[in-house]
Amino acid sequence: MPSGYTEVPGVNVPIRMWADPAGVEASAMQQLRNVSSLPWIEGLAVMPDVHYGKGATVGSVIAMRDAVCPAAVGVDIGCGMSAVRTSLRASDLPGDLSRLRQRIEQAVPVGRGMHDDPVDPGSLHGFPTAGWTEFWNGFDGLARAVRPKAGRAAQQMGTLGSGNHFLEVCLDGDDQVWLMLHSGSRNIGKELAEYHIGVAQGLPHNQGLVDRDLAVFVAGTPQMAAYRNDLFWAQEYARRNRALMMALFQRVVAKELKKARPTFEQVISCHHNYVAEERYDGVDLLVTRKGAIRAGGGEYGIIPGSMGTSSYIVKGLGNTAAFNSASHGAGRRMSRNAAKRRFTTRDLEEQTRGVECRKDSGVVDEIPGAYKPIDQVINRQRDLVEVVAKLKQIVCVKG
Repeated sequence: MPSGYTEVPGVNVPIRMWADPAGVEASAMQQLRNVSSLPWIEGLAVMPDVHYGKGATVGSVIAMRDAVCPAAVGVDIGCGMSAVRTSLRASDLPGDLSRLRQRIEQAVPVGRGMHDDPVDPGSLHGFPTAGWTEFWNGFDGLARAVRPKAGRAAQQMGTLGSGNHFLEVCLDGDDQVWLMLHSGSRNIGKELAEYHIGVAQGLPHNQGLVDRDLAVFVAGTPQMAAYRNDLFWAQEYARRNRALMMALFQRVVAKELKKARPTFEQVISCHHNYVAEERYDGVDLLVTRKGAIRAGGGEYGIIPGSMGTSSYIVKGLGNTAAFNSASHGAGRRMSRNAAKRRFTTRDLEEQTRGVECRKDSGVVDEIPGAYKPIDQVINRQRDLVEVVAKLKQIVCVKG
């Protein structure tokens, strides 16, 4: 399968595609053309997991000068992945993994759940608490619309959510055990995103856009300053949320498998719905990755498949044509509603055979068949990342 990009004509910039243009649905291609027409755009790179999204496609990297589009970031600001290799081997695990899955679900609330009381990070052995108080002090500087949500935000710190979010116990090719999770900024990120998208859509300079969901904030305005403040706070919330969950996850594993005395290496973590300030060709840009990870030279990243397929730990190759980016996962090949219409719980049981996980109608929309083949997605970006480890889950927790 080819690696490298195909350049498709855009409006103001060409569209660099690491996906086969012929295989991308027409609605997503139109979204890409719409993004390429923005007056502030400097470049657009499309990852092999690309598919239709709200406003901007999932799997796109949008580089703009002095502007940012909140809908292109998405409502789960800072959503991303964390993974850690343990000292455990497959032979250390029990034959029946149901108890381990149950203990994980008890420790980390899923779906719309939250902790009864905010988790004290100081209660977790070895957890880095530096900056924790300063971070929460920043809540008072967020948009007034979310001020009443402070209690909920605190209780949801260290929780999973639903949809495609998950916690997994995985094995690599050497039967080494890894822990991996996927989550973001929970309800507070969603509230902030929706508030600022509404503000942007009402600004005069956005009234003539081809798609109102592409409304932007521009540099030097109070609206941009307010959004940047809230955006970067929410991205930090997401990072800390994953760190807290991983610490809770590790504590469960250490307790359940204490005879094996597990130890844990340094955690790999990466956002894949976020904005970063980066410089290319001497120009300072705001780079929005919606369903894409940063893959600078030597930087570690995580590209998951679905709840029944492989995932990859990768190292970036620093390809500036892609703005140092790579895909965030396999990418959906059908909508959630389409998956529910097409697949049954029996299909789910078959496609997740050998995985300790939910197999009920509530997660049929997450069935592996609803996603693109992860191995093909990886093969299309061999010039963006190198594979460090291939993982296969044996326990998968979903909300």
